Amino acid sequence: MRGRFDTLFGRLFGVLLLAIILAHLLAFAWFHHYGPPPPPPPPAFSEGFDGQLPPPAPRFANRPPRPWFGGPLVPLTFQLISLIIAAWYGAKLLSRPIQRLSDAAERLSENLDSPPLEESGPREARQAAHTFNKMQRRIIEQVKQRSRMLGAVSHDLRTPLSRLKLRLEQIDDDRLQGQMRQDLDDMISMLDATLTYLHEQRTSEAPQWMDVQALVESLSENAQDQGADAQASGHCAPLQVQPMALRSCVNNLLDNALRYAGQALISLEDHREHLLIRVIDHGPGIAAEQREAVFEPFFRLEGSRNRNSGGVGLGMTIAREAAERLGGQLSLEETPGGGLTAVIRLPRT
Repeated sequence: MRGRFDTLFGRLFGVLLLAIILAHLLAFAWFHHYGPPPPPPPPAFSEGFDGQLPPPAPRFANRPPRPWFGGPLVPLTFQLISLIIAAWYGAKLLSRPIQRLSDAAERLSENLDSPPLEESGPREARQAAHTFNKMQRRIIEQVKQRSRMLGAVSHDLRTPLSRLKLRLEQIDDDRLQGQMRQDLDDMISMLDATLTYLHEQRTSEAPQWMDVQALVESLSENAQDQGADAQASGHCAPLQVQPMALRSCVNNLLDNALRYAGQALISLEDHREHLLIRVIDHGPGIAAEQREAVFEPFFRLEGSRNRNSGGVGLGMTIAREAAERLGGQLSLEETPGGGLTAVIRLPRT
């Protein structure tokens, strides 16, 4: 019997059944106590009395008159209220495991190392939680296996690439040597960028309060120290973010602007509900129909914004995924007067 009520259906059915039984018991007790209204008094004796006694009074005759609340309104109202409460509790009973599973899935999407879901509640809820935790363990194990594989591939590839660069010095044809060196440098750059991208994907941080204005000014000063034309403007209050994710996002956008335009401006615009960070350049820009495509891994544009400028096609991808981990959005707009503006929109929670 206990196993039958261990399921979600059994618990919901039991709650509704109990509410119906209690409501009907109250109705029976109510009508038994007050009974039907008393009958009218017997007719008075007349002169033509035939000697027969009047019939005995009904068993409800001695009961007091029914009060105003003694009718069917009160038990019916109680029945209605009982069923409403039972329906509310049943709906809550049904939605609680789904809400727990939804919250756990949301935590898992933000952090693979989030605590496992508690395996409690009805049988269906325990089975769903057990399956969810099993899935989480498998995902974590697959990510670890991929990380180990990438580490091994990185180590195994760097060694022959380094040997090839040394052997290039033995080639007498300077033009061929330069072309081969460029190809090797591109392969090494792509390898490094791919490993950085995969590292960004599996890295998780705890949110903390951060002075975003100080971060932006620091990135701008670092670029200036390297001879770049980078400026920062605007003010903002501290924001709760993942520090490494925000630094990665802004830094990749800044590098992209400096690489293709030679100059960049990082502006801050603070609002009550969100913070806007704009990375503005006056370079060649990107056509409107291609602005979403640049966020795809290894996508490179033809023309001025291509691999000849030194990119491998992962900077914008890393920047957008970092913005999404922060709960924000990253979009591209045309700079007034020509160029490209990357807009990071971060919520204030």
